[in-house]
Amino acid sequence: MNVREATAADSEAVRRVHSESIRGLGVDAYTQQQVDAWAAGCESADYSGAIASDGLYYVVAEDGDEITGFGSLSIDVEGNEGTMETAEVTAVYVRPTAARRGVGSSLYAALERRARTLGVDRLELSASLTAVAFYESHGFEREGTSTHEFSGHEGTEVEGTVVEMSKRL
Repeated sequence: MNVREATAADSEAVRRVHSESIRGLGVDAYTQQQVDAWAAGCESADYSGAIASDGLYYVVAEDGDEITGFGSLSIDVEGNEGTMETAEVTAVYVRPTAARRGVGSSLYAALERRARTLGVDRLELSASLTAVAFYESHGFEREGTSTHEFSGHEGTEVEGTVVEMSKRL
């Protein structure tokens, strides 16, 4: 397995991994209606634009020619010193067939390395209920829960619980 920075050419593979991960792993903690709405958001997402964005850092894990997971980090600069106090882990998703094989941990490690390189002091994220144990195993602590609106098809409002988490670097 190889983890590398994503390119715009990876956008459709990232879309497939995102949808497959939600549909295959999300059902462990969410209703089918919530999973369907969550996965529907993948259909309209602009992955190529996000991958090319200056404010996001995307990585992919590949096994041979197949992308088996991806992760992203929001890296907005705060303050007038040009230092970054906080960054947000916005995604770590793996194909269900690659789950619990170290792919997610390798992706997360690449995101944390990038954050540390940029001088980030703290990482934050909103974890799906299925991902809480994963993030706890990487040193994140729970800060509370919130209601998240899953971006489904137009006119569909589906909400679910997510866990707000953070980690000092």
